[in-house]
Amino acid sequence: MSEATAGTARDLPAAEIYRHERGNVLRLAVAQALAGANTTVIYATGAITGNMLAPDKALATLPISIFVVGMAACTLPAGMVAQRHGRRAAFLAGTGGGVLAGLLASLAVVLGSFWLFCLATFLGGAYAAVVLSFRFAAADCAPPERRPRALSAVMAGGVFAGVIGPQLVTHTMDLWLPHVFAATFVAQAAVAALSAFILLGVRLPRPTAAEASRGRPLGVIARQPRFVTAVICGVVSYLLMNFLMTAAPLAMQMCGLPQEASNLGLQWHVIAMYGPSFFTGRLITRFGAPRVVMAGLALTAASAAVGLTGVEVGHFWLTLILLGLGWNFGFVGASAMVLECHRPEERARVQSFNDFIVFGTMVFGSFLSGSLLTSYGWDMVLWLSFLPLLLAVAALAAAPRRAAAP
Repeated sequence: MSEATAGTARDLPAAEIYRHERGNVLRLAVAQALAGANTTVIYATGAITGNMLAPDKALATLPISIFVVGMAACTLPAGMVAQRHGRRAAFLAGTGGGVLAGLLASLAVVLGSFWLFCLATFLGGAYAAVVLSFRFAAADCAPPERRPRALSAVMAGGVFAGVIGPQLVTHTMDLWLPHVFAATFVAQAAVAALSAFILLGVRLPRPTAAEASRGRPLGVIARQPRFVTAVICGVVSYLLMNFLMTAAPLAMQMCGLPQEASNLGLQWHVIAMYGPSFFTGRLITRFGAPRVVMAGLALTAASAAVGLTGVEVGHFWLTLILLGLGWNFGFVGASAMVLECHRPEERARVQSFNDFIVFGTMVFGSFLSGSLLTSYGWDMVLWLSFLPLLLAVAALAAAPRRAAAP
C-alpha cells in the first residue's frame, strides 16, 4: 500500500464520524434533555423525600449526597467501559441504571424505606455520571475547530430538562396518594427508558488500537498546569452549584415557602444552567475558555451575594438563576480547557479522570451543605461559597495563557 493510500485509510474513520456529526449531536442533546430531567427530579424531591423518610431529620439531604457519591464512584468505571467497548455501550448501561433508579425510588416511597431511597439515588448518580460524558462524545464527533460548539450544543439540551423535570414533579407528585412523589419516580424511569431508545441511534466509532494503548500515564497528564487549572475551575463551578442547589429547596421549605415555588425556582435554575449553551461555544472560540470561566465565577459570587439579601421567593429564584448561569460558563469553559490537555488516544481516560475529581470533591460539599443548613442556616451556606471562588480565581490568574501541545 502506498503512503498516500495509507494516509487515506487512516483518515477514513474521522471522516466517517464527522459525516454523522449533526445527527449525533442532535441525539445527544435530546438525551441530555431527558437525562437532565431525571437529575432535576432528584434535586427537587431528594431532600424533601429524605426529610419524610429519614430516621433522623439531620439526614434529610443524605439522598442527594448519595446521588453525588454515585456520580463520583461510577465516573471512572464508565470511562473504562467507554474505552474498551465504546461510548454507546457506556451510555446504554447508564440509562439502564436510570430506569432502575426511578423504579426503586418509587418502591422506597411506598414502603417508607429511607435506605432503599438512598440506593435509588446512588443509581441515579451513576446515570448522571454517564450522561455528563455526552458533552465529550459530542466533541469527538466534530472537527477540532467545531468541538467547543458541539460540546455546548449538547449541554443546551439541558434547557428542556429545566422544563421537563419540574413539570414532571408538579403534575405527578400527588397522583399516588398517600405516597407523595411515588408516581413521579415511575415517570422518571419512563423518561430514562425513552433516553435509551434515542441513544441507540448514536453512531460513534469503536475504540481503536491506539486508544487501547492508553497513551501517557495519568500522572504526566495531571501535572500539566492547564489541566490543573481546568480541574480546579470545574470542581469549584460544580461544587458550588451542587452546594447551593442541594440546600435551596429545603431552605425554602424551612422559610415557609410552598413546594410549587421551589419547583419553579429549580426550573428557572436548570434553564439558566443550560440556556447559555446555545452560545457558550462561540464565546469560548472568540474570547478563550479562561475568560468565559472567569465570567462564570463572577456570576456565582453574585448569586451568593443576592441570597444574603433576603429569604423571599424572589431572592431564592434570582440566586438560583445566577447560580445556573455561573455554572454554565464555569463548567463548560473548564471542560473546553480539558480538551486541550490530552491526545486522541487518551481522551476517555483523561475525561473520566477529570469528572472523577470534580464529582469526588462534590461529595464533601453535598454532605456539608445539609448539615450546615440545619445547624447554622442558609446564610452560613452562602458565606462559605466565597472561599472556593477565591481559590478558582487565583488558579486562573496563575495559569498559562495557552496549553502546551500534548
